[in-house]
Amino acid sequence: MFKKGIHRIILIILFLMLFSLFSAPAQTLSVNPNGWLDQVAFIPEKDMAKAVEMMSKGDIDIYFNEINDPQLFRRVKEDPNLTYGTSFGLYYELTFNPVGPTYKDGRLNPFSNKKIREAMNMVVDRQYIVDEIMGGLAEVKLLPLNKGFPEYERYKDTIANLEKLYKYDFNKGKQIITTEMKKMGAELKGNKWYYKGNPVVVKFIIRTEDRRKQIGDYVANQLEKLGFTVERMYKTSREASPLWVRGNPEDGQWDIYTGGWITTVLARDMADNFRFFYTPDSEMSYSPLWRAYKPDKEFRDIANKLAQRTFKSMAERNYLMRKALELCLKDSVRIFLIDQKAAWARRKDIDIAVDYAGGNSSRAWPYTLRIAGKEGGSVKAGMSEVIIDPWNPIAGSNWVYDTIFWEATFGRTWIYHPYTGLPILFGIESADLTVTSDVPTFPNKGSENWLKVKRVKSITVPDDAWYGWDAKKQTMVTAKEAGVKEAKVKVVINYGDVLGKKKYHDGTVQSLADYLVDFIVGFERASKDSKLYDESYVDYFNSWRESFVAWKIVKEHPLVIEYYTNYAELDAELTALWPTTSVLFPWHALAIGIRAEEEGKLAFSADKAEATKVEWMNYIGGPSLGILKEMLDKSQKDNYVPFKNFVGKYVKEGEIKERYNALSNWYNRFKHFWVSNGPYYLEKADTVAHTILLKNAKFLK
Repeated sequence: MFKKGIHRIILIILFLMLFSLFSAPAQTLSVNPNGWLDQVAFIPEKDMAKAVEMMSKGDIDIYFNEINDPQLFRRVKEDPNLTYGTSFGLYYELTFNPVGPTYKDGRLNPFSNKKIREAMNMVVDRQYIVDEIMGGLAEVKLLPLNKGFPEYERYKDTIANLEKLYKYDFNKGKQIITTEMKKMGAELKGNKWYYKGNPVVVKFIIRTEDRRKQIGDYVANQLEKLGFTVERMYKTSREASPLWVRGNPEDGQWDIYTGGWITTVLARDMADNFRFFYTPDSEMSYSPLWRAYKPDKEFRDIANKLAQRTFKSMAERNYLMRKALELCLKDSVRIFLIDQKAAWARRKDIDIAVDYAGGNSSRAWPYTLRIAGKEGGSVKAGMSEVIIDPWNPIAGSNWVYDTIFWEATFGRTWIYHPYTGLPILFGIESADLTVTSDVPTFPNKGSENWLKVKRVKSITVPDDAWYGWDAKKQTMVTAKEAGVKEAKVKVVINYGDVLGKKKYHDGTVQSLADYLVDFIVGFERASKDSKLYDESYVDYFNSWRESFVAWKIVKEHPLVIEYYTNYAELDAELTALWPTTSVLFPWHALAIGIRAEEEGKLAFSADKAEATKVEWMNYIGGPSLGILKEMLDKSQKDNYVPFKNFVGKYVKEGEIKERYNALSNWYNRFKHFWVSNGPYYLEKADTVAHTILLKNAKFLK
């Protein structure tokens, strides 16, 4: 009772803080699982001032980027044609290249030195950035926890002490950096650093589309005061991505990047942020940069323990969180700068649930964007970037400028509530959650209608539950065969009567094979026995494997699945839904990509594409389409089913031909292979003009 009460108090504090920051118009939540609109068109517009003008004139209806310029924000507030919502999940940081001490060409990298990275926290005046660059529309940020969110409130005392320890003190930071640079063999001549006779040049990628340009220039000035020669590399997201995300950090093409992130949901549990931002076990492990991270063993172990939720009590969790907050500053492969207070503008006749964290970029937007008081109609949206990297269902683009469109096409079984962070259910009838007595997870009031929670001394995993997949033998491994007997969490999910009824956009219907292929692909990509093996994926997979135990199909009509895990969030609702499956792509649409990679013609991930010298697979444009079409034709001819020895048992007679015919018709009609099952489908993706047209799935026949 005490812990549940604390949760409520934290949330009350959170909401009071949120509402006090802006005097934004009140927001209501009106959700339509099928989407309110007939269509949404997206066009690129980098110029924020121009976008505001276009909205005022009615040339666009909504802008899917935050307004962070104080003068523009004032214009939005004063314009009778416009309104806005506010969010608090955007933040900026400095990302360092940690490779070194030297790059391949012999150039010195100061930021390979952990103590220099740590000292950078002291040579950047965050309050100056807030006051002079952001015009007050931000708050100082030292750590990977958002101000005003529950986690920040839980550890406010520790954070306050760290903020004092790392407060702006240029001279102190300079002294540490000077000492460390000399240890690295550099010399200070005439207030300039030299290494082996050459100036120590800091290659600084500075993003140009937002306030990061001014932030980058300020930081560059500070670096020059320290004695570094700074090469200011001004780039857009599309220009920067090949260098910092996909490039080999050992090549030394850059040293610092002005990073920007968005927490797209009101995160109630941020224990996994340390793994995400500081370790090679991150979901970002596909990037060579993340695989270059080498945190101390203690920090890496703590980060993984927090991410996997393997602590046994709130007391242990609190200890680990406080320790992680200290250790992440010692590591500082990135240093955080500010939390933004962002406004998201739109015309007054447009409604949308502006997520308190992600703004218009959250998973809620396809279900809440509408013309006020109306069902149907068209909306034209602007966005600074439209289509950056290739789209594919396994390891495509990670940019919000791409994934925001995916969300409209995805038929998720649940999304996060934009104002509470708790689940809104779309494709789940009910859930039974059983946890061992030592698991710190607690239900919230209001979930009793769909969630039942029970505590027990132990949970036995059934012998016949599927533990994993053997890529060499092409068979499913049972819990008995794996020697797995117990788990911390058991969830029984009722998805309703979806098999044979729930439709994909190409007209095919969901089957068990969709669930199986979706599960198996991950194991194949992590196994050296598979042609799908991808080294960049292994660390993340191993981390997931530590938490996920096994699953079992209990019943087909309705579809009921048991999941066994060792993962728990503080909220029982999120613990119950963590392992649930939202089958977003049908097996036959995945199959053509699987076959293309197996034949060495395309690769799902950017890293494997680079390593094998093939194209990064793209389901919506470019040369990939011709290869995917070739795979479709071959698959139609020989009745190809991925992992057929096992999956084939779950494919009904005639289903293979029916599915490939449907996909062929889809491609002939739309000229892309992006097939999902959400409220909107991708009508057109122009990868040259960078425009997107989404239409409501009700129009598909």
